Amino acid sequence: MAFLTAHYTDVGIKKKTNQDALLLKTANTPKGSVGLFIVCDGMGGLSQGELASATVIRGMAEWFDAEMPRLSHSAHIEEEIFSELEKCIKQLNEKILNYGETRKVKLGTTLTALLIVHQKYYIAQIGDSRAYRISDSLNQLTKDQTLVAREVARGNITEEQAKYDPRRNVLLQCVGATNEIEVDFSKGDVQPNTVFMLCSDGFYHQITEEELALDLKPETIQNNQQLKGKVVQLVELVKARKEVDNISVVAAKVL
Repeated sequence: MAFLTAHYTDVGIKKKTNQDALLLKTANTPKGSVGLFIVCDGMGGLSQGELASATVIRGMAEWFDAEMPRLSHSAHIEEEIFSELEKCIKQLNEKILNYGETRKVKLGTTLTALLIVHQKYYIAQIGDSRAYRISDSLNQLTKDQTLVAREVARGNITEEQAKYDPRRNVLLQCVGATNEIEVDFSKGDVQPNTVFMLCSDGFYHQITEEELALDLKPETIQNNQQLKGKVVQLVELVKARKEVDNISVVAAKVL
């Protein structure tokens, strides 16, 4: 298994700082390449959101370097991956929380992490950054941990109403805001000729699933440059539609 990869992040048309942070890490093993792909959307006054998202990215990168050589050979890889990911994320949560309490500031970040190992994918999520899979069709692999998503699930508002609800950006949880967090884990099989895409909410509010499925169709992507061009084109389209938030995308095609 091997990957084509691309990423792109933009401050957007209104904000002065970009509080999103991204990670793309791959490594070769005797069983093929493994990859860790992450989008974090930081929040907090001034540079605090940027600090929170960067802290998570740095911590997750260190976790990958330290743990994946062992995990990739484990006979109980699925159980261990979720256990080790949860431990790492909760340690990062405590680190950011302690920083905020010491300096009397509020900060935090979403986290959507996709780990691809030996024909399997594993997702860890907190917040509302998303992961998609595009092959013959498009599937959203994560559920937004937001107030409006919960209201839709309960039948109190419709999907269409949720798009314009003023509470759209209210998160149910994020990394660094509270002592207790619940990481949402999921997993699945990985097939060749599949594109995985992660993004911050600044990207997906102004784009349709039909546009994503068409522009990121695996058959149209043959190299890194093509994948990068498509990602940049989509981000610029979102900006043209007057999205005011930071906009970030990470994409990986499994060959």
